[in-house]
Amino acid sequence: MDAQEKLPKSETVRLRKRHVGQSCKLFYRADPLKIVRAVGQYMYDEKGGQYLDCINNVAHVGHCQPDVVKAACDQLAVLNTNNRFLHDNLVICARKLTSLMPAPLSICFFVNSGSEANDLALRLARSHTKNHDIITLDHAYHGHLTSLISISPYKFNLPGGSGKAEWVHVASCPDVYRGKYRAVDYPGQDMGKMYADEVLDICKKARGGGHTIAAFIAESLQSCGGQIIPPDNYLRNVYRYVREAGGVCIADEVQVGFGRVGKHWWAFQLQGEDIVPDIVTVGKPMGNGHPVAAVITTLEIAQSFKESGIEYFNTYGGNPVSCAVAIAVMDVLERQRLREHATRVGNHLLNSLRQLALKHLIIGDVRGVGLFIGIELVEDRENRIPATAKAQHIVSRMKEEYILVSSDGPDRNVLKLKPPLVFCQENADHFVKILDEVLTEMNDDEVTMEAGSPQRQKKANHPEFENSPNEKKIKIDDQQSEKIIKV
Repeated sequence: MDAQEKLPKSETVRLRKRHVGQSCKLFYRADPLKIVRAVGQYMYDEKGGQYLDCINNVAHVGHCQPDVVKAACDQLAVLNTNNRFLHDNLVICARKLTSLMPAPLSICFFVNSGSEANDLALRLARSHTKNHDIITLDHAYHGHLTSLISISPYKFNLPGGSGKAEWVHVASCPDVYRGKYRAVDYPGQDMGKMYADEVLDICKKARGGGHTIAAFIAESLQSCGGQIIPPDNYLRNVYRYVREAGGVCIADEVQVGFGRVGKHWWAFQLQGEDIVPDIVTVGKPMGNGHPVAAVITTLEIAQSFKESGIEYFNTYGGNPVSCAVAIAVMDVLERQRLREHATRVGNHLLNSLRQLALKHLIIGDVRGVGLFIGIELVEDRENRIPATAKAQHIVSRMKEEYILVSSDGPDRNVLKLKPPLVFCQENADHFVKILDEVLTEMNDDEVTMEAGSPQRQKKANHPEFENSPNEKKIKIDDQQSEKIIKV
């Protein structure tokens, strides 16, 4: 057994089945991994097998990052208590976190998870606006609390889900590839405004039906919905419509914040410097695996919450250890220039994947920014039918090749990459190489046509068919180049 392993794997499996709720999902359920240690962008099983981690956006600055580990251990050896006592770590963390936000966002509430942060954001919105209803996006997921399942179509639309509550209004996910409005169907149109106008219609209908809008909440880049990058002008118009309706705007940065997008600290900034939410929620990467999260808002909204007369107290939120960890994470991000690294490696990976798409027609779309990337798999590019079963096969095969990747989206056909930000160019090249081999293997197994068949001939005649994914540079239009390719 590995030195870190307390039980044989078979016993771990047995005890998990016996004592852990079966609704708690395992990765690779048919043959689950037992991970006993991790460092940087690598995870290790009980046999010493090394896996390239493309899944863990939580281990933001790398698994077991030494400075973060030291900060936690040093503070835990001295004091850990609640935030009703004065402590420097709390105020230093709040000062640092708000310094990374646009100016109006200056007040912090510390919590333990993204779910707690989003739940508190709803309370702040309702307290400030005196309104009740929430606008959310289709396929959205905002957390596991009852209040958040109610605004998460990703969950409440499941067969065993509760369905949509009357106070919840669902707008279409701004997916320009396979969504309600596809860019290919509306060339030259302002796709952002087209999707945003649906939110305007929701606001009007809500008012007409006697409902009041408290907030619009959305991930700045939708993750569980399939790695969706909203089109330009989307948030600009949505935020205006919601504020005119008396609501506030909540940016859920739990998955995509703290520099994952490279160019900016926060993904909402991709839509323009003038885009400033009223409330921002952060979590997962904030603690690099330690449970710490926060809500950042304006002085006015915080004051409205205070005037409600209900004290907000969170036993562990803002404790000295959690704040020490968060401070260390932000220091590492700046000192190691991981935002710039995410831009450079992310652009290289996007370029390589787009080249790979020229060879493998199953890749319908490659989208992303920084180290937030989605690879949408389709049965055919014209009808864009989701290749769900093939996506699941690819996830399993990549695991067999010691690469951890997952799929998501409403049809689970989008391979999503959200690796630790220390993921390097060599890792990117290795990922693309193995994905190319797996896709080629699938083609060889699946295509049993005669050499002269029209389908085979069409594929063989494709100009990139014989080229490896890194031999040529992909052609992209100027607008995409400005947003994705330039470093």
